[in-house]
Amino acid sequence: MKWMKLFAAAGVLAIGGAACNNDTKEAETTQASAGITKKAWGEANGQPVDLYTLRNANGTVVTITNYGGIVTSFLTKDKNDSIASIVVGFDSIGPYLQSPPYFGALIGRYGNRIGAGKFSIGDKNYTLATNNGVNHLHGGVVGFDKVIWTAAPITDSIPVLQLSYLSKDGEEGYPGNLQVTVTYSLTDEDGLKIQYEATTDQPTPVNLTNHSYFNLTGDTKQTILEHQLQLNADAYTPVDKGLIPTGEIRAVAGTLFDFRNPTAIGSRIDSVEGGYDHNYVINNVTGSLQKVATLSESTSGRFLEVWTTEPGIQFYSGNFLDGKFINHSGTPVQLRTALCLETQHFPDSPNKKEFPSTILEPGKKYRTETIYKTGFIK
Repeated sequence: MKWMKLFAAAGVLAIGGAACNNDTKEAETTQASAGITKKAWGEANGQPVDLYTLRNANGTVVTITNYGGIVTSFLTKDKNDSIASIVVGFDSIGPYLQSPPYFGALIGRYGNRIGAGKFSIGDKNYTLATNNGVNHLHGGVVGFDKVIWTAAPITDSIPVLQLSYLSKDGEEGYPGNLQVTVTYSLTDEDGLKIQYEATTDQPTPVNLTNHSYFNLTGDTKQTILEHQLQLNADAYTPVDKGLIPTGEIRAVAGTLFDFRNPTAIGSRIDSVEGGYDHNYVINNVTGSLQKVATLSESTSGRFLEVWTTEPGIQFYSGNFLDGKFINHSGTPVQLRTALCLETQHFPDSPNKKEFPSTILEPGKKYRTETIYKTGFIK
């Protein structure tokens, strides 16, 4: 399998710019930053696209393309020393150009939905692209997931990749020139750290996230229904038929949405209309990094912790996956064979004054951080 070859190739690269073996040296160029390699990966939007490989001291490997800032694989060991990608992705750029459902992508300017694609700031009304029925979803028709980011490895003790993009005034209907920087770091503790920063010259909504789909078995022949999920959230935001929050913040106690204790995802999912696709309200948010979710799977022994500074997390149980796309392993990605845990501000916040504000003002800096930390228990 191509990603197994990638893992093996990454294993022979010396940190800090030493040579790689003959099978990879023509395709990959070692960067100055420790544990990062780069190779050409085709074209998108008429421009060349690259793939960056980040490898830490434990042998954990993450691959990221500057097209959409997409995490294409996250290779980890399980309790049996088997290696697999815990995120859904592809071995070439081609499938990503066919508009898959945001596999691994950076999302912006606004992650999740804005009702009717409309909002107001002061006395100014704005109309966004509508690409999810009558609603605006994940930044619009050409969101941050479909643009080419400027990539720069950063010299550090761990592999760090910085991506930047200028979203121009009026793009997808948003006001203001928004300068965005997203920094991916692969820590020695097997955490994929994502730091988001943005500035603007006009007031504008900003809600950035990553849309990786996880299956801790590493095999999309297996569903995620036996995965155990725990969320540090006493409340969630109910939605209407279009998945737009009603504005209510409702306690999860006694409902199908209670994941305060580890719970099998499949235990109640058939009673949830359409499956889980809901924003959870994180407890005790202070703006500091805290653990907000733990996902585990017993066959592999793998676990995934989600740490964030954000006030919300979207749990999406892969309800719209339909087998159209084939994962690394050659397996169709079917209904509920992968899930998302997207850290965020709340959906439709520009139209819900009772929700935490997502309006970034000139002179202010948007900063959030999320870590997806993986491991296994024997």
